[in-house]
Amino acid sequence: MGVFDFLGSPDINEGLKQYQSEQRAILLDAREADEYAGGHIKGSKNLPLSRFEKAESMFTDKSLPIYVYCHSGGRSKRMAAGLVKLGYEKVVNIGGIMDYKGRLER
Repeated sequence: MGVFDFLGSPDINEGLKQYQSEQRAILLDAREADEYAGGHIKGSKNLPLSRFEKAESMFTDKSLPIYVYCHSGGRSKRMAAGLVKLGYEKVVNIGGIMDYKGRLER
């Protein structure tokens, strides 16, 4: 498979709806730890793009759907492409948290 994007620019709000409809899916925040601590989407796991090499030890089942976001969409796009190269079967870049309309958890 490959990286799945929404038509046009990724929409984090639509992506979250898709994430919530999938059992066993992972929501991955590709921002740095300090950014994550400043506010993140509930239920997300933090794996900064700068620590990408930890992905395989964090997520051993490569068939799990992974939905990736960051601040504006650039890091999530690079993270998603890297996960696909590592053999993850379904990776969805949902864009940037700056467009998120929900409440952030701290």
